[in-house]
Amino acid sequence: MELMKKVALRHDLVCLLHEKPFAGINGSGKHNNWSMGTDDGVNLLEPGHTPHDNQQFLVFLSAVIKAVDEYADLLRVSAANPGNDHRLGANEAPPAIISIFLGEQLQDILEQIEKGGATSSKTGGLMEIGVNTLPALPKDATDRNRTSPFAFTGNKFEFRMVPSSASIAAPNYITNTIVAEALDEIATRLEKAADVNTEVNAILTEIATKHKKVVFNGNGYSDEWVAEAEKRGLPNIKTTVEAIKALVAEKNLAVMEKHGVLSRVEMESRYEIELENYIKTINIEALTMIEMAKREILPAVINFATNLATSINEIKATGIEVDVTAQTELLTEVSSLAAALKKNTAVLEAAVEKASNAHGDTFEQASLFRFDVFEKMGTLRGVADTLETLVEKDVWPMPTYGDLLFNV
Repeated sequence: MELMKKVALRHDLVCLLHEKPFAGINGSGKHNNWSMGTDDGVNLLEPGHTPHDNQQFLVFLSAVIKAVDEYADLLRVSAANPGNDHRLGANEAPPAIISIFLGEQLQDILEQIEKGGATSSKTGGLMEIGVNTLPALPKDATDRNRTSPFAFTGNKFEFRMVPSSASIAAPNYITNTIVAEALDEIATRLEKAADVNTEVNAILTEIATKHKKVVFNGNGYSDEWVAEAEKRGLPNIKTTVEAIKALVAEKNLAVMEKHGVLSRVEMESRYEIELENYIKTINIEALTMIEMAKREILPAVINFATNLATSINEIKATGIEVDVTAQTELLTEVSSLAAALKKNTAVLEAAVEKASNAHGDTFEQASLFRFDVFEKMGTLRGVADTLETLVEKDVWPMPTYGDLLFNV
């Protein structure tokens, strides 16, 4: 990321790593591809041609399913930051609900295991191109689902919620730790088992039955999935502030301490730092918005309205019967929006002051910035966006969307 920023500056450009720099236009994120391998290069998530017979693969796959279901809140916080709140669940990025996409083949095997044992593997079938001169191509059995946050893709998992501006360190050390915990539990049982194969089958059946709720191959963007996820008891942690609480949940503190990844004090420190970072980020954005509204947008709108009013009066002063309805209606609309801009700027200022003075509990202060300041920023933004479509381009004090997208 640092290299991208440096290269951009060399070309008189700026590298925007913000997850959602422009409302209404797709933002950016990262896809973190993750797998496990032995020290001699064997990929433990390679299903082979007959995954239903590949006991090693099924054990490691089941460990991931178990880990993701039990520690979904930790995975969610690894992808949480102020910018990502604009993207997750917004039909351009995965939803804030953590689920696993396995594809039709592996889901079928999981269902077979739940019912008593897997005996077959579905094939991917053929993909018809629709052109007679081209042959039908074999289709990947895992297929693709771009709406899933944690998808199995061939011989690895792809975690698609990572913010574009964030390091991939947290998603990886958290995934490593929670899967290590699941594997530790499985290994403990196998080491004590009189018959390893029988115990493996019992473990696979247990995980398939208990944790199948986290597997979802459908459309993660749909409202139906949100309702279905709630029925399944899956967490839907929509905001960064709510997600950060996972850092101090007892089960999460315990698993990080157990595996020597982070101590309790280090986790609590991260909890405070993440909340403070959120507070500072939203505070800076809100103050910048207030400055733009008061010193740039409102004066420009008043100037435009004044010129428009002068123009209307000058036309009327000629004594010629001219229809100035369009100008008058535009003046009325712009003046009304100018008043709304001023009013909402004052409302936002008051919210920022209230949140900034809410010392004591960092979580409560962060909640004020998220659920009061952030929401009021959206209201003010809406008024300014409407004005941008009405005010003369030469008067508008900053580049329009058209300028930003097509004239840089």
